[in-house]
Amino acid sequence: MLINNLIMENKYSLIGNSEHKDVKNVRWFRPEVDINDIRILMEKSDKLALRDTLIWLGVMAITVYIAILLSPSLISVPFWMTYGVLYGSAADARWHECGHKTAFKTLWMNEIVYQIACFMMMRNPVAWRSSHVRHHTDTIIVGRDPEIVAMRPPDLRRIILNLFGIIDVFEAFKRILLHASGRINAEETTYVRTKDYAKVFLIARIWLLIYLCIILLCLNLSSILPLMVVGLPRLYGAWHHVLTGVLQHLGLAENVSDHRLNTRTVLMNPISRFIYLNMNYHLEHHMFTMVPYYNLPKLHELIKHDVPKPELSIFSAYKRLLPVLIKQLKYENAVIIPELPEGATPYQKEVNKLLENAV
Repeated sequence: MLINNLIMENKYSLIGNSEHKDVKNVRWFRPEVDINDIRILMEKSDKLALRDTLIWLGVMAITVYIAILLSPSLISVPFWMTYGVLYGSAADARWHECGHKTAFKTLWMNEIVYQIACFMMMRNPVAWRSSHVRHHTDTIIVGRDPEIVAMRPPDLRRIILNLFGIIDVFEAFKRILLHASGRINAEETTYVRTKDYAKVFLIARIWLLIYLCIILLCLNLSSILPLMVVGLPRLYGAWHHVLTGVLQHLGLAENVSDHRLNTRTVLMNPISRFIYLNMNYHLEHHMFTMVPYYNLPKLHELIKHDVPKPELSIFSAYKRLLPVLIKQLKYENAVIIPELPEGATPYQKEVNKLLENAV
């Protein structure tokens, strides 16, 4: 088992030997649509993004205030849980969209929210922006994409533990300490520019100082409440972004040049869509990355003739996904090949080698 795990980790590593390390400039499939329609959907709005940001931060402020007032009573738990999800999950979507600079029309507004969300998610804003650029350039290309959530066979234990942020936070804090010491992770050297290292190190040192102040405040007050407000929500509020985030690519094909094969769209309830900031329209987002989140439903309608039908709910997505993950535990090539609507542009030849392993 240990040998198999080491082989698997080496396969997905961005350094060392891999047949896909040199894959660059993948020519991704895109539906044929009127470019003028796309230009309209690419228009950004400060008004819409500011509205959603104020709701997000406003509900956070109200719920944490009530939670503190009611603590340590059990009545405070629902308010802590709400605050936690908005901190440890909703921040993930804000990190993502503002990292693309597509939420607000005004660039500095994107940057402010991006920096706040990065701190909440414990993701260095310089390193992770570079990581995400690579993710979109080489989506689920083994040995190139640094953001593959689950290797094959899938580490279900890791996914379950991350519902409570346990592994992610432990590794994120190790990375902060590494950066604060003036060093950078070996894999990060493959996508972070050398000239940006100093920024990475400075941000990590500032974050460590903030966390140190929070801990000292806890000791001074003889209370864990400061950490319940800053830091710990990344643990107890992580479940929603993990539950929704793993549906983006898990169980789909690796090493293909068609997002219809490696990315899924899932229709979700309005609350999850707000927390997730419409990233449930993930196939649409990967095909047209510069379309802001509030226009993704319109983009979905525009291209639905040429992409697989979305999963109808989170439940239905997992109902289809879980049997594949179980099969992958024993047979790593089992994948889902989404069915295309009648008249859609067919998959390219690369899909033929997947058909015998399709589920």
